[in-house]
Amino acid sequence: MSNHDWQAPGGAPVPTPAPDASSTPRFDPTAFPPPVAAAPPSGFPPPTAAAPPTYGGAPAPGAPLGWTPPPKPGLLPLHPLGFGTILWAPFKVLRRNPAATFGTGLVVQLVSVVAMMAVFVPFMVFVFSRVESATDSADADALMSGAVGGFLLLMLVPLALSLIAGAFLQGVMVVEVASGTLGERLRFAALWKAAAKRFWPLLGWTAMVTGAILLAFALFIAIIVAATFFDPVTVIVTILVMILGALGVAVVAAWLGTKLSLVPSVIVLEGAGIGTAMKRSWHLTDGFFWRTFGTLLLVGFILNLAAQVVVQPVSLIGTILAAIIDPTGTGAAIAITVVTAVVTLVLSLLIGAITAVVQAALVAVIYIDLRMRTEALDLELVRHIEQRDAGLATSDPYRAPAAATTNPDPASAPAWP
Repeated sequence: MSNHDWQAPGGAPVPTPAPDASSTPRFDPTAFPPPVAAAPPSGFPPPTAAAPPTYGGAPAPGAPLGWTPPPKPGLLPLHPLGFGTILWAPFKVLRRNPAATFGTGLVVQLVSVVAMMAVFVPFMVFVFSRVESATDSADADALMSGAVGGFLLLMLVPLALSLIAGAFLQGVMVVEVASGTLGERLRFAALWKAAAKRFWPLLGWTAMVTGAILLAFALFIAIIVAATFFDPVTVIVTILVMILGALGVAVVAAWLGTKLSLVPSVIVLEGAGIGTAMKRSWHLTDGFFWRTFGTLLLVGFILNLAAQVVVQPVSLIGTILAAIIDPTGTGAAIAITVVTAVVTLVLSLLIGAITAVVQAALVAVIYIDLRMRTEALDLELVRHIEQRDAGLATSDPYRAPAAATTNPDPASAPAWP
């Protein structure tokens, strides 16, 4: 009996009727042909499948389609930077192109040290020889007073050379960070040539900052010296007031220094004058003051701490060895003292070069980050890289937006190689 036959209890099975072939519906494929795409109107090309967007390059064969991170052709990723990236990017500048960056910083430090020694060593030898040959104490006192004045005047020579070298180093580091972000690696001569295009505005800005600092110190010293002509109580009150005033001046200087910290980068990359660069730096740091100030302060603290950790133990060890070898001060440990001084000087030169490079590069990194946040510079850099890699003509990607150039200087040109 079939499983489909039903049987009443005690009865015969009820057969299932056979299906009627004529009553069974059939599906006829020819009755429903597949739809045919309509031909495009005359004069229009046939539609083609659109390629998926490729931000930052086409995906690898077999890779699933989806979001891909922005490209990073060189030093910095082409999107607004995180705090950690900003913090460590200046140190990567040294590792990425050490010959050009560290070499420039070392040249700047050597120029400053050699200039100072070339000026002060002969002067001190002359002063001490004249003091020893003085006939009485009055002549010696007069010579020492003249020596103090001469010392202050001679300070202007290494200060001027330091200004020139520091301004040039800022330009070199700005060009290095900007070109490194685009994946380019410029050699020593190319960096110097690009920075030299904007050297005079950089020197003018550096001289303005240094002059303001010297003027503030001179004003404080003049007030304290003038107070010495009065009674001791006036002197004490004046010193206390000057200390409080110095704290206030330090706060104002930190605020102005942070707001105007991007001036060298604007001068070099946008070809702006000093006045326009000050306005641009002030505008770019709006809303990002504490971020900029904290980054500059933290990197400066790290560099200063590293310098102390490296230099101070060497000086301390030399002092301890000299005291052990020559406890009575007879001069037997003079060789150790000389060696310690030389090693300390060399370490100071190396650390000073690293510090100068990192601090100058940090300003350029902050400038690029703020422009990516406020002016979509990252999109402009991506477009520049795609056109460059495709062999197309490119323009300066760091040029200032049209709305930002309120007083353009047609004679100035950005220092872009």
